[in-house]
Amino acid sequence: MGDVTPASLPPILLVLGDEELLATRAVAEAVARARSVDPDVDVREYQAGSLMVGEIAEMLSPSLFGGRRVLVLRSGQDARKDLVTALLGYAKNPDPDVQLVVLHLGGAKGKAFADGLRAAGATVVPAAKLKGHRERVAFVRDEIRRLGGKCTEDAAETLIAAVGTDLRELAAACSQLVADTDGRIGADTVSRYYRGRVEVSGFTVADATMVGDVPGALEALRWALHVGVDPVPIADALADGVRTVARVASAGRGSPYQLASSLGMPAWKIERAQRQGRGWTPEGLVEAMRVAAECNAAVKGGADDRAYALERAVFSVAAARQGGGR
Repeated sequence: MGDVTPASLPPILLVLGDEELLATRAVAEAVARARSVDPDVDVREYQAGSLMVGEIAEMLSPSLFGGRRVLVLRSGQDARKDLVTALLGYAKNPDPDVQLVVLHLGGAKGKAFADGLRAAGATVVPAAKLKGHRERVAFVRDEIRRLGGKCTEDAAETLIAAVGTDLRELAAACSQLVADTDGRIGADTVSRYYRGRVEVSGFTVADATMVGDVPGALEALRWALHVGVDPVPIADALADGVRTVARVASAGRGSPYQLASSLGMPAWKIERAQRQGRGWTPEGLVEAMRVAAECNAAVKGGADDRAYALERAVFSVAAARQGGGR
């Protein structure tokens, strides 16, 4: 963390972007830095959308008793006009004993608030979703470096192919690898570690296919077959992915926790299916179920080229999502 002094704590921190892992981490690091200056720092969190101006006046006004304060404002893009006006006014002359941390998704909603904080000199911490493959490779290498290890570029590539592109899962995998090895991680280390982790590979293929990420799905599929994963569980995972999205979509709207008991599924699985279900039509799902069943029959019936049957299924399911069925 380096030497942290009161002067090195920015009075206003704008965490900008929609990648939850990076945003959560930015807040945790800001709080840890404030605690290293003052172990008794008063940390309070608020949801911007439901916050009244009067509720934070006391937190932002100079304190008679001294002591540091950290005010974390989540979902800054939802802040109402009067709150935005008050906070932008405060930002022009912030209290040095207070750190205001605003999380903002960074889209068009509430853009004036983010722009205003930036113009007032807020320190911006980027937390946008990583766009391309290169950014994810850099993330894996940085993550392993953060944990005290070293990782080659091809090892990072291999890990992404095995685990998928979800940052939380990648971060967990990095931490597991560093804990279970001497910290020097090459592609062979990752291959050894993930060989036979069937469930990871099959579901990685299915997850990418369901959101229409054909390059990601094919990369994961070829990797799985390359390390000797049997095609049958991959075909099963694909069928399960389509079936789960179809079941959750037909259950109608509702929070994952409300639907968990009626569908007999864990809430996290429902939440993932709701996310993957965006962009699908009922006709498209019917077509995808037909494709998955055909693929299953081919793979289990010993088709001559089972890898080809799986690749074709990935293309056909993605096409069903695009075209909404035939």
